Amino acid sequence: MTEETKAVEETAENTSNTVSNTIDLAAIYGVKAGMTRIFDEAGNHVPVTVIKLEKNFITQVKNSEKDGYTAYQVGYNTKKDKHVNKATKGRLAKANVASGLTRFTELRVDETKAEDLGKELGLGNFTPSTFVDVTGTSKGKGFQGVMKKYNFAGGPAAHGSKFHRTTGSIGNRATPGKVWKNKKMPGHMGCQTKTVQNLQVVEVNEDKGYMLIKGSVPGAKNSWVKIAKSIKK
Repeated sequence: MTEETKAVEETAENTSNTVSNTIDLAAIYGVKAGMTRIFDEAGNHVPVTVIKLEKNFITQVKNSEKDGYTAYQVGYNTKKDKHVNKATKGRLAKANVASGLTRFTELRVDETKAEDLGKELGLGNFTPSTFVDVTGTSKGKGFQGVMKKYNFAGGPAAHGSKFHRTTGSIGNRATPGKVWKNKKMPGHMGCQTKTVQNLQVVEVNEDKGYMLIKGSVPGAKNSWVKIAKSIKK
């Protein structure tokens, strides 16, 4: 009985240590690996985006007494040691994080704890059927006209017409006699921060390191995306 009791206590200690080394926040960062499809239990076809799960760590804890607000600084995007500068290495060493992280962001929270420094972000808030908001940088399209950029109708396609794909009139009458700010004009398209809301998590596989989200998300393949708990669900 004594040996069994010790074994149970050791198991409980190991479990508590595992839990204490992770923290569940309202957002996590991953890599968009691409899209595929799966079939659910009813045989329905479900288009999904595959998110490659990468390690996220708490690299700094900010509190209202010292910094004026409460937030966790999260580090991700592991690189080789030679690609990390000395200042970042010192910050990671202070946080007791061995990974060579190169990207950092802040997540605001209501309350922070100093003992959370160096912990890895868990996936407890992103179980299947959970609704999330996914933020990423949209694909760059270069310089584009108003028909592609803003879905303008354009002019007649007949040979006699001299108005085909151009902008059209952009001015106002004599008063005020100017082009208004934010007028829809040709220009650079894409490369903007976009958020798609209320997407559903279909599957989370921590062992193989991926997450399946129903539908499409912003950004190109191998780009970083922010997965956060939905604010409207």
